Amino acid sequence: MASPPLLQTGIGIVAPYDFALDRELWRWTPDDVSLYLTRMPYVPLAATIEMAMHISEPPLVARSAIDVLAVSPLVTAYACTSGSFIGGLIGEAALVAAMEDAGAPAAVTTSGALLIALRELGITRIAAITPYTEDLTKGLSSFLGEAGVDVVATAGLGLTSEIWTVPYETTADLVRATDSPDAEAVFISCTNLPTYDLIAPLEQELGKPVLTANQVTMWAALTIAGRPTVGPGQRLPA
Repeated sequence: MASPPLLQTGIGIVAPYDFALDRELWRWTPDDVSLYLTRMPYVPLAATIEMAMHISEPPLVARSAIDVLAVSPLVTAYACTSGSFIGGLIGEAALVAAMEDAGAPAAVTTSGALLIALRELGITRIAAITPYTEDLTKGLSSFLGEAGVDVVATAGLGLTSEIWTVPYETTADLVRATDSPDAEAVFISCTNLPTYDLIAPLEQELGKPVLTANQVTMWAALTIAGRPTVGPGQRLPA
């Protein structure tokens, strides 16, 4: 006799139109959780401040959050770092409010999840690695500074497209070159930058937490849903 189907907890994921790492999000996810992904409408913009400002508009994020309501997710996450930090703390809070006002029982953004993770670990000084241009990288530092987090070192790859194609070794080399003894942790920004298999070896090598955009997004969403994350190198509590 066939086993009954596994009861599923649902998590909604709102992603920018160019998001290419659906599989990476699933790798953080236990078997009794389903991810309901939706993307924002496409616009012909490169990954610049202009795009970050466009995809940070609360009505646009809310519209996408509505698209997954029919399948009753327990929480909806906006899986985008730049789109959730570009408006500062007020802008990030407005995105959460917009998703909840649209009907999400609970909501979180990538940048908000990062702040929650840093508070959980008691970390106030980090090195930040991004695939972004310099102005967007500065935007991340400004957001974190507003939240009381000191960014002691930064580096970016200067990319405006196809961020999902960056090899692991390119990112790892940038982390090694940028990490500072003053940094209590390293954060690798952008949900479109592959990082899953980098976290555990880099943590072992550097001797400190290595947090990534997809990691903190999934950790925060799963925590709200009462489920643990799956994956090596988890300094964040299940």
